[in-house]
Amino acid sequence: MSARWLIEAADLAGVERVAELLALKVRAGDVIALHGDLGAGKTTFARALIRALIGAADAEVPSPTFPVLQAYETPRIAVAHFDLYRLTSPDELEEIGFRDACAAGLALIEWPERAGDMLPAEHIDVRLEPGATPELRRVTIEAQGDAAPRIARLQVIDGFLTQALPDGVDRVAYLQGDASTRAYARVAASGRSMVLMDAPRMPDGPPVHNGLPYSRIAHLAE
Repeated sequence: MSARWLIEAADLAGVERVAELLALKVRAGDVIALHGDLGAGKTTFARALIRALIGAADAEVPSPTFPVLQAYETPRIAVAHFDLYRLTSPDELEEIGFRDACAAGLALIEWPERAGDMLPAEHIDVRLEPGATPELRRVTIEAQGDAAPRIARLQVIDGFLTQALPDGVDRVAYLQGDASTRAYARVAASGRSMVLMDAPRMPDGPPVHNGLPYSRIAHLAE
């Protein structure tokens, strides 16, 4: 399965909102490859996503251009933020634990093309391209495999928020959920604070008794 989520016209604040939405669905083992020219907004996107995972909009998130790697321990997941602009050879990535970081937590990679064959085949691509005006960006998010359903769901959530809040969203923040399949986020918009509940319809499993699946027998709520 593959998924593609396109945002045609986003200013830098809009780029941050997209990153905050993506932060709702990331998991350990995800690798996010950030593509774009200098000044496209890759670091803006990465900072917004990391701040969303930390849970602080003003958290210090320095650029890793010179150290190549900045690591963060967030309440949900360990994050490794790579900037490979100054990399001279993919072999250098072995020295900084690139493979381990990609496998253990969330890896955010600016200039991913410089990783060569070391970039995992299954990853999330985020492309930031010039929009219709200098202030706007065209953001494309693509994923295959395990991440694809999550990206597809985020596109649905984005469409719902755009319809429900036509004046725009100021901030999206993850909220700890319950033991169900539901997920939650705090949404700030136009001076209001709201809770977004993501409750996708779950398919029934195979029949287990009298021709009924477990969800029908246990009366699982949707």
